[in-house]
Amino acid sequence: MKHISVVTQCYNEEANIPEIYERVKKVMLSLDKYTYEHIFIDNSSTDRTQELLRELAKKDSNVKVILNARNFGQIRSPIYAMLQAKGDAVISIVSDLQEPPELLLEFVKKWEEGYKIAIGIKSQSEESFLFFALRKAYYNIIANLSEIKLNKNFTGFGLYDQEVIKIVRSINDPYPYFRGLICDIGLERAEIEYVQPTRKRGLTKNNFYTLYDYAMLGITNHSKVPLRFASMLGFILAFGCLLVAFGYLVYKLIYWDRFSLGIAPLVIGFFFLVSMQLIFIGIIGEYIGAIHTQVLKRPMVIEKERINF
Repeated sequence: MKHISVVTQCYNEEANIPEIYERVKKVMLSLDKYTYEHIFIDNSSTDRTQELLRELAKKDSNVKVILNARNFGQIRSPIYAMLQAKGDAVISIVSDLQEPPELLLEFVKKWEEGYKIAIGIKSQSEESFLFFALRKAYYNIIANLSEIKLNKNFTGFGLYDQEVIKIVRSINDPYPYFRGLICDIGLERAEIEYVQPTRKRGLTKNNFYTLYDYAMLGITNHSKVPLRFASMLGFILAFGCLLVAFGYLVYKLIYWDRFSLGIAPLVIGFFFLVSMQLIFIGIIGEYIGAIHTQVLKRPMVIEKERINF
């Protein structure tokens, strides 16, 4: 019998752990042609999450747990757990129940049809209209800037054949942008649309910094457009400044006694150019930071404990 690994990352999700476990279990037991394991990776939770995971692992041998030594973030932790999975197929699903476990049946069906990758695409969301619109705009920007075709409204929720996992493992990226990496591999993908339910319990762990990190990681990993745009804009501004200077010179020569430059244009122009320089330095810094992360080659995650492996 083929084996399926379901991977769930969690951090302070004590309110959702029991339900995600039960719903995944119900779905996987309905697939009588397969055995399964449910791997939870915990990012050093400070609530009762680890206690609940220990209890689940004690009563159910299908539950396997990885406890991280510290919080390694939402980018590295789930990918690391997927790389530890030995199933013929690996399914990634979050613990906040905003990705419906019942969709796993559709993923497996597409896998049986021959697809190596089956992913969930958020067609609609029950969350705040403003947040969904902002996320949709972000996906559109990334897709337009990217050098490869990226899936819009794709969060990583999906099924991946072990062959795909082996490819990801061989890339050995210490800080991977998984959503883009899957598209970069180039294998044909089955896309299944779903409506994202609202979070019923607990608080989202995303904040401005984590969302910004996701955004910059997606851009620096898959596009050189910002760097080239900065260079082009620099040339345009330099040419514009030259034209303005020439215009002022001509105007001064014609109206020598009446025309006074004044301090306002100098101050405005100075701060504008300084601001543009800071933006350009920031863009370059993001790419240098990405290179720095790659060069360090630090472990994706440091484990504190494994249970049921």
